[in-house]
Amino acid sequence: GINAEYGSSVPNTKSLVVLCVLKGGYKFCSELVDAMEKYVCSCEINMSIKVEFIRLKSYHNVSSTGEVEVIGLGDLSHLTGKDILIVEDIIDTGRTMTKALKLLKEYNPKSVQCASLLLKRTDKSCGYVPEYLGFTVEDRFIVGFGIDYNEFFRDLPHIGIINEEGIKHFAV
Repeated sequence: GINAEYGSSVPNTKSLVVLCVLKGGYKFCSELVDAMEKYVCSCEINMSIKVEFIRLKSYHNVSSTGEVEVIGLGDLSHLTGKDILIVEDIIDTGRTMTKALKLLKEYNPKSVQCASLLLKRTDKSCGYVPEYLGFTVEDRFIVGFGIDYNEFFRDLPHIGIINEEGIKHFAV
């Protein structure tokens, strides 16, 4: 799984900063960090994992706005020289993550990698693919397991597709 891939790819990391992209990434991040901590303990790897949070907003209803709004971003100068793993729920076009990576690299971290639960197969993609990936999905509007549509469906314990009727009903 992703935890074993990450553990074997960064053997010299003593301290890892996991940047959870809220709101959608919280369920995947929680499960991933739990699995990584179990892996670290079972392999007797000396590595601490610190979780921090960032919010990136790029959607209104079903449309990407083309802009990335960063919410709750404080002083990230403490990331200088650190190994960072960004944990995201879904990568649609890749533009949001590309902009986030550019922003984080301004703080000169030792390394920055991304783990995403889902990657959407879409013609709108800028070509970005995360280093660690759970699944690819078709170009439909995905909800559940932390992923919302206008703040609805985030609490579903599974991943689903919202249909046209649902999109109309829950539009803002």
